[in-house]
Amino acid sequence: MNREGSKKLYERALKVLPGGVNSPVRAFRSVGGTPVFMESGQGCHVTDVDGNRYLDFCNSWGPLICGHRHPDIVSAIQSQLERSLTLGIPTESEVKLAEFILNGFRTNLPSIQKIRFVSSGTEAVMSAVRLARGFTGRNKIIKFDGCYHGHSDALLVKAGSGLATAGIPDSSGVPAAMTSDIIVLPLDDEDAVKQAFKDHGNNIAGIILEPVPANNGLLLQRPEYLQFLRDITREHGSLLIFDEVIIGFRLAFGGAAEYLGIEPDLITYGKIIGGGMPVGAFAGRDDIFKLLAPDGPVYQAGTLSGNPVAMEAGLAQMRLLTPDLYTNLEANRKRIQDAFNAKSYEFKMTGIASIFWFHRGEAPRTSASIDRDSMKTYAALFHHCLDQGIYMAPSGYEVGFLSSAMTDQDLDQFLDTVFAFFDKM
Repeated sequence: MNREGSKKLYERALKVLPGGVNSPVRAFRSVGGTPVFMESGQGCHVTDVDGNRYLDFCNSWGPLICGHRHPDIVSAIQSQLERSLTLGIPTESEVKLAEFILNGFRTNLPSIQKIRFVSSGTEAVMSAVRLARGFTGRNKIIKFDGCYHGHSDALLVKAGSGLATAGIPDSSGVPAAMTSDIIVLPLDDEDAVKQAFKDHGNNIAGIILEPVPANNGLLLQRPEYLQFLRDITREHGSLLIFDEVIIGFRLAFGGAAEYLGIEPDLITYGKIIGGGMPVGAFAGRDDIFKLLAPDGPVYQAGTLSGNPVAMEAGLAQMRLLTPDLYTNLEANRKRIQDAFNAKSYEFKMTGIASIFWFHRGEAPRTSASIDRDSMKTYAALFHHCLDQGIYMAPSGYEVGFLSSAMTDQDLDQFLDTVFAFFDKM
């Protein structure tokens, strides 16, 4: 494939953008080579500036569950553009989206009664943690090694995601004081959690985790372990916060909380909730949200929070999330996973709902058990697929996403391409 246009754009980008990108993993540092610059997306394909077309399994890192430029979402955005871009004043759009989401939660998540919209997943998590501290009157937060919760200072410790891709455990520029109230524990270790509550129980505001960790590989957790976290937080008067920025609306309309049958106190959202626009949100119990400004003393604000273009895009996206959509997506993921794992390859595929991940050997449940050496093989797989017209995440620590725009023919193309690579190993 000719990618001279991408190479020239990257040279220009390096002169004006740090590393030539606006988010580190896009720089291809983990897989090597020059980033591909895309020009457009339609359905399940993206087209680069040189005119090369790729089947897209990155899907903007998860938001595009219905593919690129779904006509219902595009129409909703275009219609709103005729009225306003942003107002900084309450609109019906934000009310409609909140009503639609919370009405959808009534059966499986009845305690999730209020929601506030922000502009990113990082902002949602930052605000939810502040609210948990304000509600409990406590300071300490338990997080888990390898779980990524955005790039706010307090939670940017052993965070996985781009840090894992870069081989960096923590970020420079974060004072120790910012993380002094963060307790980092290994996943899947009940004794470590019990000890933390024994040592700090009266000052633990909450536990935050990705119930399906998908930012440092796909570390599927035991349901019994997640239920244990639910039970111990209730026992100690702490809050359980599910970070569902990636998996919210991806596993089910009610996300992991519905899919796994475990109801947290607070949930954070991003990605899918905006239909491709920059939106985040945090939701939870009414008694907790009574402390959020302007009703209570926990302050949170944002100029573009609830802007009508993003709200209309989000509402159009929510209306597309039917039970049949989830059933079909999961069936497609199972199809490619079963076909791949039926081979005798050293690598396996782990998946849940419409998310999948390649790994060597048994599926890991903790960050420490990820085979770091396998990333070299993934880099080779990435470039093999890229040259065959398939775009995956440019890091072996990142997961792949299916979209409802993909057909059986698309999935066959993916399998044939991946099989051709591993058959030669």
